[in-house]
Amino acid sequence: MFQQVLLAVDGSGRSREMMNMLLALPSMQTLQINVLHVIPNATNSEAVTEYRIAGEKILEREVKSLRLTSGNATVTMLKEGEPKDVVCKVAEDLKPDLMIMGSRGMGRLQAILANSVSQYVFQLADAPMLLIKDDVYIKTIRSVMVSVDGSASSNNCLDLAIKIVSGAKDVEIFLARVVKRKEDANVSTDPVLVEASAKLKRMNIPSRSFISTGDMGKEVCKLADESNTSLLMIGSPDRRPSIARSLPDLDRLLGSSVSDYVRVNATVPVLLTRTIE
Repeated sequence: MFQQVLLAVDGSGRSREMMNMLLALPSMQTLQINVLHVIPNATNSEAVTEYRIAGEKILEREVKSLRLTSGNATVTMLKEGEPKDVVCKVAEDLKPDLMIMGSRGMGRLQAILANSVSQYVFQLADAPMLLIKDDVYIKTIRSVMVSVDGSASSNNCLDLAIKIVSGAKDVEIFLARVVKRKEDANVSTDPVLVEASAKLKRMNIPSRSFISTGDMGKEVCKLADESNTSLLMIGSPDRRPSIARSLPDLDRLLGSSVSDYVRVNATVPVLLTRTIE
């Protein structure tokens, strides 16, 4: 069961709408939802008051729109400062099971130059991060697609997917596998898919397997689109030495990682996990 979620809201309702879809799952029934809104720094008391009043209204509206069960609790957090820094600091203090926030879906240097909050938080936060782009359709969770490759980061991502769908009788896990050679593209014999599928079967979780060849990021996005999945999950390794973990991963910063491509180009909400290697 999930215990803590950090829900960052900006007033658009996108992240809250995704939270409502998750709240329908059994794994979210005893959840504390920490609803965070960040207001800008102000140079005078009048502006501070104005920002705080507007921020409190946003928080009130977002909490009222959550489809809470009797086991759920909410904590509202109105913070002042640079949004990307505040979100990272709150996440570091809370250590949530999951973060949820909106994203403009910018990639590479565009996100850096535009001071993208989600890109920055993705670089530095340790918690799994669920991003909802402005242009994706949020739907009832009937399937969760997990990109699998046999790595530690992929296995941890699958474990999180299992945790999310645990107890849900009508939710499937889709296993997405991308291989280099066409002759290896067989769902029945691919060892990664066979092992992952067997694991889900032992846990009585319905699943389907998909396999493709080509560029991993592009093919994963394509499989997610063609299967009409509700949520796409992908794990990525964090190979930075411990002394540098407060610094951005240059591969992700420059948009060269698979997870960054998926984050920008997927047509469904994307949940990113990171595994220290």
